[in-house]
Amino acid sequence: MAVVTGGAGGLGLAISRELGMAGAIVIVADIAAEPAARGAEQLAADGVDAHPHVLDVTSRQSIDAMAAEVSARHGRIDILVNNAGFPVDRPLVSMSDEDWHQVLNVCLYGTFACSRAVAPGMIERGYGRLINISSRAYLGNPGQANYAAAKAGIVGLTRTLAKELGKHNITVNAIAPGLIATETVRRHPKFDAIAERAERANSIRRLGTPEDISAAALYLASPAASFVTGDVLHVTGGRFS
Repeated sequence: MAVVTGGAGGLGLAISRELGMAGAIVIVADIAAEPAARGAEQLAADGVDAHPHVLDVTSRQSIDAMAAEVSARHGRIDILVNNAGFPVDRPLVSMSDEDWHQVLNVCLYGTFACSRAVAPGMIERGYGRLINISSRAYLGNPGQANYAAAKAGIVGLTRTLAKELGKHNITVNAIAPGLIATETVRRHPKFDAIAERAERANSIRRLGTPEDISAAALYLASPAASFVTGDVLHVTGGRFS
């Protein structure tokens, strides 16, 4: 049983599909009912046992209710992928408090609170996989002070939870994607220039795909990664700056 936050599109949908095709029942958790249902329908058409769930990762009540409902209905949560997040890019001097708190709440608080909600059940069963989606931006990226701080916080949170939960046979790892050519990214008005710059900076001269990230998530969720915890898997094409 896997829960993927922000699971209705982009990286979340690709990860949901990858885990589902490997045999997991997948909860497509997203902020609104319509995209969650649409994502689950797309996965079902591919043969995945997928179920939509409306989830606000900035609300403890919503998160705790999701964990309780999924556990009651399906018996357990084995895998949690904390994928929900988005950037609001501005230079430091133009960034508002709202810009800062909105990104930190969704990306960092959401990762913390969802992990907190599912951890007791994993501890009780002596098994679990927490996979947190960070970003290459955690290394620092101009115009993304809020996003970079949130994603760096996810790395610190990942390493701390790995130390806390390892004794319960729970692994906690992060994935740091580079520029991934999702539909949302491709709609950016400056996509061509951004893509050209990224390809020049990458050791592997192409953009990443959602499937590059979903393959990394499947590895971290699998028995092959049972001795891997507290790590950050960079899926960046060799770009670290």
